[in-house]
Amino acid sequence: MNAIAPVLRLLLPALLLSLIAATSAPAADVRPAADPNRNPRRQAKTPNIVLILADDLGYGDLGCYGQTKILTPNIDRLAAEGMRFTQAYAGNTVCAPSRCALMTGKHSGHGRVRSNVQVPLEAEDVTIAEVLKSAGHHCGAFGKWALGWEGTTGIPNRQGFEEWLGYLDQAHAHDYYPAMLWRNEDLQYALPGNQDGKRGDYAPNLFQKAAGNFIRINEDDPFFLYFPTTIPHANNERGTNGMEVPSLGAYAKMDWPEPEKAKAAMISRLDAFVGALMEDLKKRKIDQDTLILFTSDNGPHKEGGVDPRFFASSGPFRGIKRDLYEGGIRVPLIARWPGRIKPGAVNALPVASWDLLPTLADLVDRTPPKDIDGISVLPTFFGATPKRTHAYLYWESHEKGYLQAVREGDWKGVKLDADKPLELYDLANDPAETQDVATANPDVVKRLESHMKAAADPWSQPQERSPFLKKK
Repeated sequence: MNAIAPVLRLLLPALLLSLIAATSAPAADVRPAADPNRNPRRQAKTPNIVLILADDLGYGDLGCYGQTKILTPNIDRLAAEGMRFTQAYAGNTVCAPSRCALMTGKHSGHGRVRSNVQVPLEAEDVTIAEVLKSAGHHCGAFGKWALGWEGTTGIPNRQGFEEWLGYLDQAHAHDYYPAMLWRNEDLQYALPGNQDGKRGDYAPNLFQKAAGNFIRINEDDPFFLYFPTTIPHANNERGTNGMEVPSLGAYAKMDWPEPEKAKAAMISRLDAFVGALMEDLKKRKIDQDTLILFTSDNGPHKEGGVDPRFFASSGPFRGIKRDLYEGGIRVPLIARWPGRIKPGAVNALPVASWDLLPTLADLVDRTPPKDIDGISVLPTFFGATPKRTHAYLYWESHEKGYLQAVREGDWKGVKLDADKPLELYDLANDPAETQDVATANPDVVKRLESHMKAAADPWSQPQERSPFLKKK
């Protein structure tokens, strides 16, 4: 990949303004409202939506979910001012299929992307961005995509986003100091500070600047900001310490292993971005017109020299990234919308990331695609009962063989191989999944196995999946 001229400095405010403004519609005139804390040009319109997706952030990595060592005061404030979900699940236990479930509303038994092997979204796939764009939202994404590489139908600009900057491929996203990033449909954007092996331009900082510019340019009209950061993923190719961060900050003098200091610094850096985002929304008087959602793509990793046990990153749960036990798929989910979502609310409804598309479609009064697995949980944001709930939740993973998991009520079934018996856990009494109670509950086992069979497409079976999961 050839880098463009260094004179195109990435994400200088003036450059982003000229690039993004061309796609921004003029603000509509509406009668100003009486509230001086709100932008009068925004109050007659549907809300802005900000979706922040952390990368490999565990359930237990945040203070509001029990973390005691890593400082996350701004994310904790996000939860205190909004709703914290305690039984929220990622779409998968690794990156690409999890992001596919989130973006398209389909679980990993039905989604287009079902492993980290490169498979792009197709033109017929409908994303959150396409739904919100149809409702008049300007859509921008900045960070890690992983749902289609250059020249394919899966790139963000062909999936509803007008503005895009970041990594298309998840392997490229391992590098926090890349020589280039992708800008919109096919532009390679050089990072001058990272040429010839230099490490001057930290990619997450650039994404934060891009997000801020996007908000500034679109503050008078509804926008959807998707912020899939790479924090705290490891640079797997960097050796014993793959936790790349410009500074260890408050953790520099801690008597901890260096990778753990760096992981904590990365998470606190993400926390600082959340704080800056909330302050920016208030400054622009659009805070009360903006729903913020914060979640993670899967459980914590054991890569780059990090041991997830050091910070108890899985919380009280068993398993980590690449496992279908709770620690690999149960993640933080926070929803904040001042004046609409009750501060300090706690929601114990089991929800999954594939519920976000229909929930946001419900929010903007749009009909979601009929062939999705997600359901709208919007009423729960406001303390009401949802119109319907899931009969069961389903996951499959192809990273460690063929793994399946299903949750029905408080029953959780895990299958570590197609030929192995189903493990059964009672999450109400054993959330850490320590006691397999399959033998004592044969009827439940039979029912969960039938759910697995119904949820998995035929090609998902081990003997039939190889023709689909090909490298490009």
